[in-house]
Amino acid sequence: MVHGTCDVRFEAMRALLAAHLESGADCGASVAVVLDGELVVDLWGGWADEARTVRWDRDTITNVWSSTKTVMALCTLLLVERGELDYDAPVATYWPEFAANGKHDVRVRHLMSHTSGVSGWDQPIEIADVLDWETSTARLAEQSPWWTPGDGSGYHALNQGHLVGEVVRRITGRTLGAFLRDELTGPLGIDFHIGVPDSEFDRIANVIPPPPSPLADMSLDQDSTAYKTFTGPMATADIAHTDAWRRAEIPAANGHGNARSIALLQSIVSNGGIGPDGNRWLSTETIEQIFREQSHGVDRVLGLPVRFGIGYGLPSESTPHIPADRTACYWGGWGGSSIVNVVDRNMTVAYMMNRMDDALLGDTRGFDLVSAALAAV
Repeated sequence: MVHGTCDVRFEAMRALLAAHLESGADCGASVAVVLDGELVVDLWGGWADEARTVRWDRDTITNVWSSTKTVMALCTLLLVERGELDYDAPVATYWPEFAANGKHDVRVRHLMSHTSGVSGWDQPIEIADVLDWETSTARLAEQSPWWTPGDGSGYHALNQGHLVGEVVRRITGRTLGAFLRDELTGPLGIDFHIGVPDSEFDRIANVIPPPPSPLADMSLDQDSTAYKTFTGPMATADIAHTDAWRRAEIPAANGHGNARSIALLQSIVSNGGIGPDGNRWLSTETIEQIFREQSHGVDRVLGLPVRFGIGYGLPSESTPHIPADRTACYWGGWGGSSIVNVVDRNMTVAYMMNRMDDALLGDTRGFDLVSAALAAV
């Protein structure tokens, strides 16, 4: 059931993936580790469809949900490196319309750390509006923050990519998906997409929705930030099966790739700014921006204690699989996908799969694989 290559030091990861596939915890999945710039684990196996009729192959890709946010963050780091973006600047410096209704002092770092006060769209809002870039970003520019910007976090589950993506578009004249393709994945030959070309649809493994979806539990206080975020708008996992979702650019949630592609991209962060092509992409000073703590406390939307840097989560009491003494940054995706950059070991670990669990930001399948990778080095 498991195919690919694996350095002998990481054989425990192969065994874990095999066990997950055999038990049914995974249907189809991929696992990758980049260490010191070298792809030392590149494994995949199982099935690309719930009926188990199509194999998960080397080049199978899937919707990785919020693991996409780490790729979006990497795009902004590249702009910081080039001097085109300042995380401490007001968002309105780049996107003047965003200053409306009390948002004039919202900083780019607030968008990057889920502390902007704008964690969803005001009602009424439909998925069709979110898929329309002009409509969705204009709506965000018009609305007022739901809490004082900078005063703790509220996870920007679906809209962070619109907020950050519009800043990128105003700076570069390109959508974030186009910027990613032109500046990173194209030059590096990496198979990751925000906005999937129709020609690649046949390689997509549809996600298998979790039973039940955490977004379906609407017992929350309807005035709460969590309720407004999850219903502004409410999305179900099978939206990822539609052509409209695949074609759209949702830089917080609809990236398509596999463990290899996202690990190779994120290895630029973990390998001191050196990319898989051996060239320097980021300076140490730019990478250090990630580790500027922006908040540490119970997130208004997730209901969990989370520690946010800029663009990534940082080790905290909610990440026992990432020891607090490690210089690391991470994020995960709805249903279980996980990506961790262990900067003090020059190592990136990625796990991407199609069978979704009921977790919003990773689960024990990915956590156990990260722990096994850390134990190996």
